[in-house]
Amino acid sequence: MTPTLFLRIASVLTVLHSVLHTIGGVLSKPKDPEQIAVIETMKSHTFNVMGSMRTFWDFFFGYGLGVTVTLLIQGILFWMLGSLVKTSPAAVKPIVGLFAINFAVMSVIVSKYFFIAPGVTEALITVSLAAAYFTAASA
Repeated sequence: MTPTLFLRIASVLTVLHSVLHTIGGVLSKPKDPEQIAVIETMKSHTFNVMGSMRTFWDFFFGYGLGVTVTLLIQGILFWMLGSLVKTSPAAVKPIVGLFAINFAVMSVIVSKYFFIAPGVTEALITVSLAAAYFTAASA
């Protein structure tokens, strides 16, 4: 298997993660009364942050959108690196290694503080990136 294939796998998994995060995490509406109450409380209290009035909901929702955009851009980048690794494996390898570390750490954080499905997805992305890293020298 080639580093290009591993980067393509990481790309597809990362874009899928972005889409599912958006559908399930950013756009989904809670149905449980306790969850609704927490969200309403997050929306109801505003405070000044560097001259802008914001709520905890603004931060929560904004960070969710930020994760969506970040995952989408990373997925596109992995696809592009899959092409670049064919001609410049030495240039691509440290970038892929850095992202492998990022996703490894994030898989632990996500599993601990969110839930298992995105943690597993990020672990699979980590494995794909690590495989791309270790096969890039022979490309």
